[in-house]
Amino acid sequence: MHDHAIRTADLAKSFGEVRAVQGVSFQVERGEFFGFLGPNGAGKTTTINMLTGLARPDGGTVSIAGIDCTRNVKAAQHLIGVVPDESSLYPELTGMENLRFCGALYGMTRGSREKRADELISLFGLKKAGGRKFGGYSRGMKRKLTIAAGIMHRPEILFLDEPTTGIDVASAREIRTMLSQLHSEGTTVFLTTHYIEEAQRLCGRIAFIVQGRIVKLDTLENLLKPVRGRHVLVLAAEGPVGELEGLISSKFPELRFSFNSGKRISVESHSPFPIAPLTSFLEEHGVSVLEAARRKPSLEDVFVKVTGLGGEAMK
Repeated sequence: MHDHAIRTADLAKSFGEVRAVQGVSFQVERGEFFGFLGPNGAGKTTTINMLTGLARPDGGTVSIAGIDCTRNVKAAQHLIGVVPDESSLYPELTGMENLRFCGALYGMTRGSREKRADELISLFGLKKAGGRKFGGYSRGMKRKLTIAAGIMHRPEILFLDEPTTGIDVASAREIRTMLSQLHSEGTTVFLTTHYIEEAQRLCGRIAFIVQGRIVKLDTLENLLKPVRGRHVLVLAAEGPVGELEGLISSKFPELRFSFNSGKRISVESHSPFPIAPLTSFLEEHGVSVLEAARRKPSLEDVFVKVTGLGGEAMK
């Protein structure tokens, strides 16, 4: 048995003049919860499409559980489940009918797919909606059923492309809980997301992808090491913030400043520091401080440092 669930080497894909994925290489071990984190347009969906056989790479190799899928994209499809960013289920079929149909596509017997569909409908809290047409489901319900369809055949490896984008907070929380449960039961999970908090909450290892390239890949623990023990203050401000960048840095050399969109200032230090001198200085120079909040450093701070992108790029 191969220890790796997924292995890629120098994956590349272009669409005309646009180089969507450029030399992407990584490995995912069996039983891992692996995250692909990056802004919209970074190459996440193109990568996952190549891994699952929905797109052919222009260059590089893909191996799933030791099976070379570079040329034969269907060779490992019995091992994987796929949850695309947009549902491919049939709106005219009911929730139960969609799941049974997916089970038939995977070669499940009638009895086993009936039992599994009923089990998943209950697990995902869709029992009352199981007999209703999928087209009438809410967005959150559609995402749940799409994930249920992806695990209908109990795949060893589950690929999810932005599973919580555009759904309500409660549904997103339920989906994250279900994904954690699947992982705890031994499923290898490959997740693409542009939600930094989601990646931090779920993933054991994370790759940062920007403009089609992996710029950082490590365990969550190692990624957070550089910011542990630091103190961060976030100020919501109004006024000529941009004009003060050089002046404020020279006035408070022991502090490190980041200016986001001209309305938010992040202040970082290796030791606790008083807020009053800083807010007084800003107000003396025509900047109103609307809110000040201390927070623990997070994966967002690491992502910003590594990529140079502000947190707003991931909204």
